[in-house]
Amino acid sequence: MAEFDYIIIGAGAAGCVLAHRLTNNPRIRVALLEAGGKDDSYFVKMPKGLAKVMQDPRRTWMYQTQPEASSAFKEEYWARGRLMGGSSSINGMMYVRGQPGDFNELAAQSSADWDWEHIAKAYREIESHELGAAASRGADGPLRISLPDRRNALTEAVIQAGVRLGLPRKEDVNEPDDQPAVGYASRTIWDGRRQSASTAFIDPIRDRDNLTIISGATVDRVLFDGDRAVGVALAPGSAAGSLRARREVILAAGALASPGILQRSGVGARELLESLGIEVVHDNAQVGQNLIEHRGLLPQWRLSGAPSDNREYAGLRLLKNTLQYVFRRRGPMSSAAYEIGAWLKSDESQPRPDIQFLIAPFTFDYATERQTLEKHPGMGMVIYPLRPRSRGSVNIASRDPHQLPALQANYRACDDDRALMVRALRLARQFVAQSPLASYVVEETFPGPRCVDDDQIIDAYDSHGSCGYHAVGSCRMGRGAESVVDPALRVRGVRGLRVVDASIFPGIPAGNTNAPTMAMAWRAADLILRDLDS
Repeated sequence: MAEFDYIIIGAGAAGCVLAHRLTNNPRIRVALLEAGGKDDSYFVKMPKGLAKVMQDPRRTWMYQTQPEASSAFKEEYWARGRLMGGSSSINGMMYVRGQPGDFNELAAQSSADWDWEHIAKAYREIESHELGAAASRGADGPLRISLPDRRNALTEAVIQAGVRLGLPRKEDVNEPDDQPAVGYASRTIWDGRRQSASTAFIDPIRDRDNLTIISGATVDRVLFDGDRAVGVALAPGSAAGSLRARREVILAAGALASPGILQRSGVGARELLESLGIEVVHDNAQVGQNLIEHRGLLPQWRLSGAPSDNREYAGLRLLKNTLQYVFRRRGPMSSAAYEIGAWLKSDESQPRPDIQFLIAPFTFDYATERQTLEKHPGMGMVIYPLRPRSRGSVNIASRDPHQLPALQANYRACDDDRALMVRALRLARQFVAQSPLASYVVEETFPGPRCVDDDQIIDAYDSHGSCGYHAVGSCRMGRGAESVVDPALRVRGVRGLRVVDASIFPGIPAGNTNAPTMAMAWRAADLILRDLDS
C-alpha cells in the first residue's frame, strides 16, 4: 500500500491550492486524488467553451435536486467539475473575493484565524492581478487575474446606469470596503485562457518529486484505525485500491461530495448510517446539513441600437469568432460568463451589500430552456440575494460511491429570503430604467411587465430560476461541538481528518465562491503547517 504524509481528496479549487502549498516543503509527500481526468480539453481552456463543458458528463458531475415548491416541483441539476481543477475548470470565471465583513463574521463564529486580515494576506499571496499590488490584491502570485477587454457603448451605459442609481464605479469591484459597487468584474482569465486552480497551482509544480497525482480515483471512504484516519479506500475500477496517510487525510471534494465521503466512512447521523449498514465511527447529525445555495433569477430586456452579443454565438459569426480565438485568443470567445457586476444594499439600513447583479450583453431563449440565445439584441442579468438564510441538505442514499446523493435545495424556506428575491428584481428594473441604459431598452422580455406582485415574482424564481453553483455549509465550521469541523478544519470526533473546501463555510461569502475557496485553502495550509511544526 502506497504511503503519503497527506492524502488530499479532490483536485478542485481547494485541493490544488493545498497540494501547491504543502509540497513546498520537500520533506512532505502528498497524494492528490481526482475522480475525473485531465483538464486539457480545448473547450476548457477557451472561456466561452464553458457551455459545452458543463454539458459533458465526462467532465461534469450532474447532481440532481429533489422536486420541491421552490423549483416548481421540477428536478434541477447542479453541475460540478469532474476533472483536474474541479469546478474552477467549468465555471463562469467570475473572481469575487467576498467582503471583509463576511470573513470577520466567519471569525466570530470560529476563531481569529479566519478574520479579514488573514484572508486579505492569502489573497495577496495567491493573486497576480492585472491591476497590480494593493492592500488586499496581489501582483506576484500563481493565479492570474484580468479585467474584461471587450468594452463598448452598451457596457459603459450599463455601468453609468449603476452610477445613476447611486453605486460607486470602481476600477476594482473587489475593493475591500464593504460598500456597494458597479464596474467591470475581475476574471480568472489570462491572455484569453481560463486560469483554473489546476492551471495556476498544479501545472507549475507538476514535476515535484513529493507530489503524486492520481486521476480516475473515486474515493469510497476514509479508513480508520479506531478513531484515527489512516488512509482511503478507492472505489472499484479506480487506479489504486487503497492508500495510507501517515499524518492526515484531507477532504477537498466540495460541498456536495465531501459530506457523502464522511457518511460512507462512518461520520454522520447515526440513524442514516445504520439504515445503510454503515458502522458508526462518530455520530454527528450535522454532516450534510446546513446546505446553502444562491437562487438566481435571469431577467432580460430587448434592446435597440445596442452592440449585443446575441448574434455572436450562432451561425457564421460563431465560426468567425471561434477562428479569431484560435489564432488570436481574442473576441467574444475569450469572455467570461458575465463581465459586469453590481453589488447593492436592499435598503440603507444594511451594513454591506446583500444583493448581487451579474450583467451581460446577451439573452437566453427561454423557449429552448436557455439552451440557445435570442435572435434579437438583448441584455440579461443574473440576480440574487447574497446571504440566503434558508438551509437544505445533501445525504447519501446508498453505500455505492458512484451513486450521487439526495439533494434538497430548500431555497426560500425563510421569509427574509423571499422578500430579498422580490426586492432584487425590483432593484434590477430600477437599474435598467436609468440613463443612458434606458435609451437602448425596448421592453422587458422576462419575466415581463405582467410580473408585478410578490407572488408573481416568486413564481418566476420558482419556475425559471437557477442555482448559483455556490453551494456551501454542508460540513460547517464552528466553535460548538455540534459543528462538523473545528476552527482548524479538523473533523470533530476523530483524529487525522480535515475538511478543506467550500462545505466548511457556515454562510456564503458575498458572491461567487471560487475566490473565497482558494483563499480559505491557502489559509488552511498555514494552519496545517503550523500543526506540523508544533
